[in-house]
Amino acid sequence: MPLNEDQQTEIAALRQASTPTRRATVPALEEILYEALPVLDHGFVRVVDYMGDDAAVVQAARVSYGRGTKKVSEDKGLIQYLMRHRHSTPFEMCEIKFHVKLPIFVARQWIRHRTANVNEISARYSILDNEFYIPAPGQLAAQSAINRQGRGATLEGDDAKRVMALLREDAERAYGHYALMLNEDEHGQPVDPTRASLARELARMNLSLNFYTQWYWKTDLHNFMNFLSLRADPHAQYEIRVYADAMLGVLDRWCPASAEAFRQYRMGGASLSAAGLAVVRRLLAGEAVTQEQSGLGKREWTELQATLGR
Repeated sequence: MPLNEDQQTEIAALRQASTPTRRATVPALEEILYEALPVLDHGFVRVVDYMGDDAAVVQAARVSYGRGTKKVSEDKGLIQYLMRHRHSTPFEMCEIKFHVKLPIFVARQWIRHRTANVNEISARYSILDNEFYIPAPGQLAAQSAINRQGRGATLEGDDAKRVMALLREDAERAYGHYALMLNEDEHGQPVDPTRASLARELARMNLSLNFYTQWYWKTDLHNFMNFLSLRADPHAQYEIRVYADAMLGVLDRWCPASAEAFRQYRMGGASLSAAGLAVVRRLLAGEAVTQEQSGLGKREWTELQATLGR
């Protein structure tokens, strides 16, 4: 269960509150503000705050004093121009803050996006919950034979059962030992007064990477889209991709014109090297080009063929 009863009550109270403001708000995003969107077996993402909208991007680009008097179609065209020509600073005028609950190994991938502000729960101060990620059977796969950081065929039968049992047994054992070393109840009192308690900052080191952590993650719209372009990509690891997919839905609600331009020019577009562009021009001229004649390495040639649907 991603949220316990107390957390659900707290979120319900937040969602019932309303604060008058003169700043721009987005009704579609307000609908899900504070709401926990479930991801994986125990995780979630939820928006806890935001600043700006599509109009703020346009305002920054034009350096106008208000929200502008241009038509929506003109604003949309400008946003597409900015995206197409990689003018990033207007998109940096909008910010969003998420509360994310995620497995530690996913967090270690996520933190590589250094253009954000992060505050993670401290296991030196708090006792972590007994929640760990166990993949769904369809996500248990062997190592890919062609991609060192990818998955191959799905495990089945006894192999899948053995791996699933090992994952669960190891996690349960690790948390059991963690609790024994802490020797604390929910009020911070010793469970067994005759036994010594280990400091929380030391007891935590026994937990495995599939245990859940939580953090607040704040970023601007430009860097948010950079994150999504990599992590919502089909080549991204499944466990981080499902978080990116949920957040892509948030982007659609928050800044729909920017989201549309992002899908059109970034996620649905393609970037070519000068040599790759030269190959395309030769193909358009009717020339039959082989990899050996192209000046491209084998990998780039294969990627170009895939991009062109050849």
